[in-house]
Amino acid sequence: MEETRINWQQYFMAQAELVSLRSTCTRLMVGAVIVRDNRIIASGYNGSISDGDHCMDKGCYVVDGHCIRTIHAEVNALLQCARFGVSTEDTTIYVTYFPCIHCTKQLIQAGVKEVYYDSDYRNDPLAIELFKEANVKVIHTPLTDVSINLVK
Repeated sequence: MEETRINWQQYFMAQAELVSLRSTCTRLMVGAVIVRDNRIIASGYNGSISDGDHCMDKGCYVVDGHCIRTIHAEVNALLQCARFGVSTEDTTIYVTYFPCIHCTKQLIQAGVKEVYYDSDYRNDPLAIELFKEANVKVIHTPLTDVSINLVK
């Protein structure tokens, strides 16, 4: 009997979705995983600084339509690599939403070469242009092959 296995893109996108469940922002829960050679080297979700006030406790701190109380998922994953001395050169990131312009610049600067994202969210034309100029592959990869049923 032949077994069907989930492909790598769906596997890592499912991991990003799972990580997003740790988000403390009430406006949008985002998760990200950074991968090298089909191995997760870091993950991140959007949340406040360690021991800081969280959106779920104090509300979002919105400036120009963006919550600035949180650190974005992509940045938290990059910072985890920085904190533990793990290179992000030539890596791939899986993120539940298209990266904002600020995350786009940081991903490019960190050496990320591929971005897989599940859902569109305010896809900034400049972000798309910057990814293209930096030869970063951006692939829309909706999570379709996986369902997670949380049973208590």
